[in-house]
Amino acid sequence: MNGLQMIAENDIRIHNEKVIKIARQLKERKSTTPLSLKKKAVSHEVPKPNDKRHSDEKLDISDLDEVIHIDAEKMICIAEPGVTFEKLVEETGKHGLAPVVVPEHKTITIGGAVAGGGIESMSYKFGSFHDSCLEFEIVTAKGDVMECTPDNENMLLFQMVHWTFGTLGIITLLKFRLIPVKPLVKMTYEKFESLEEYKDAIKEHYIKRDIDFMDGIIHSSEKFVLCAGDFVDDAPYTHNYDWLRVYYQSTDERKEDYLKTPDYFFRYDSGTTSSHPKSFIGRLLFRKFINSNNVLKVTNDLRKVIPSNFIPITVDLFLPFSKVDEFMEWYVKEVNHFPLWCVPYKVMHKYEWLSDEFLENVEDELFLDIAIYNMKRENPEHYHRIIEEKLIELGAIKTLISTNLYSEEEFWNIWNKKNYDLVKEKTDPDNIFRGYYEKMCRTSRGLGR
Repeated sequence: MNGLQMIAENDIRIHNEKVIKIARQLKERKSTTPLSLKKKAVSHEVPKPNDKRHSDEKLDISDLDEVIHIDAEKMICIAEPGVTFEKLVEETGKHGLAPVVVPEHKTITIGGAVAGGGIESMSYKFGSFHDSCLEFEIVTAKGDVMECTPDNENMLLFQMVHWTFGTLGIITLLKFRLIPVKPLVKMTYEKFESLEEYKDAIKEHYIKRDIDFMDGIIHSSEKFVLCAGDFVDDAPYTHNYDWLRVYYQSTDERKEDYLKTPDYFFRYDSGTTSSHPKSFIGRLLFRKFINSNNVLKVTNDLRKVIPSNFIPITVDLFLPFSKVDEFMEWYVKEVNHFPLWCVPYKVMHKYEWLSDEFLENVEDELFLDIAIYNMKRENPEHYHRIIEEKLIELGAIKTLISTNLYSEEEFWNIWNKKNYDLVKEKTDPDNIFRGYYEKMCRTSRGLGR
C-alpha cells in the first residue's frame, strides 16, 4: 500500500465515522417535525426573511467539508458535500485538473451545486455540475445509507436528487469527473448589436465546440457581449476582479483579457451583473471585504429587520434556444432590467426530474440561461409572477432559489411528481425534509408547515 492509498483510506475512515453519527441521530429521532441542516458554508439561495426553515430543528453536517481523494490519472475526485468550489479548485489545481463545471461563486458547495443546480461557462458542452457526477452517498430521513449511481438499484434517486433542494435526503459524499486545465485563460469579447447576431454566434460556437468557455453579458437590448474563453499556457499580463476592477463592466470595455485560471472561475464572485460599492473610492476601501458570501451572510443575519421587498429580484431562467427571441421581445416591454448574465446550456439527457408533459414539448438540446440579478422593483411579487407565467407559456423553467409563486398544479406540470413521489416514499416517508413544492413555494414564503 502506497502513502497516497493510506491517506485516502484514513480519510474514508474518518468520513464514515461522520456519516455513522449523522445516520444514528436520524435513526434515534422520534419527532416527525421538519428538520433542516446546519452547514458551514452560507446558503446561496436568495435570502427569504419569512422562511420557516430558520426556526427548524437543525442537524449539524458542518464537518462534511473535506476533499477525500483525487485520482489524477483517472481524473476523478471524491469529496464531501460541504467542500466549496474555491477549496476544490485549489486542491484539484495541484494536479493540473479542475471540476468539469465550476459555478461562479467561491463558497457555493459541491453538494449545493447538485441539490440546487450549478452551471457556468463550460455548460454549453457539459451541462450542469450534476452531469459530471458518477456516484452519491445519500443518507435518508430514516438513517439508511444509500450508494447511488446512474445504473444501480438507486438510479432514480441518483437522478432525482438533482435540483430538489435536499427534500429527498442528505448527500454525504460525491464522486465526480475532472478535466485537465492550463494555468491561464484568454478571453475574447465578441460584440453584437442585435439579438439575432448574438444567437448566431452562440450557435456557431456550440456546433463547432471551438472554445473552452462561453457565457455572455447582455448590457442592453442593443448591446450584446459574448465572452469566449480558452485555456492558454502564457499571457502578456493578467487581471483579477476581486478588488478595483468589475468583471461584467470589463466585457463591454475590453476586446480581450487574460486571467489566471482560478481568477477566471470566480471572476463574478464580487458581483455578477452588479458590484458594491459602485464608486472607485468605495471599492478601494471596502471591496476586499465584500463578496457573495458575506453579503448573503449579513442579509440572513439581519433577516428579522429587513423588509422582504428590500431584497432584489434574483432568478435564473432556462429558455429553449428557439424561444429566446420571443422571450426577449416580451422582457424588454414588461421588465426591461439590464444587464443580464447569460449562459448557454446543453441538456445532457431527458432529465428524470422534469415531467413527461414538459419533456414532450422540449425539442431544443441547447438552452440559454438568462440570469436576472439585483433587480429592484416596487412590487417584486408581480415581477416574479409575470416571469413565471411567461416561462410556462414558452415551455421554459427557472431555478427555485428565489420567490416561487407557482400553484401546485403548475409546479407539477413542470417537475416530475410521479418520480419524486416514488423516491420520497423510500427516503423520507414522514416528510421531515418537507416536500418539494411545500419547501420551495410555501415554507420559503412563510406559509404552511
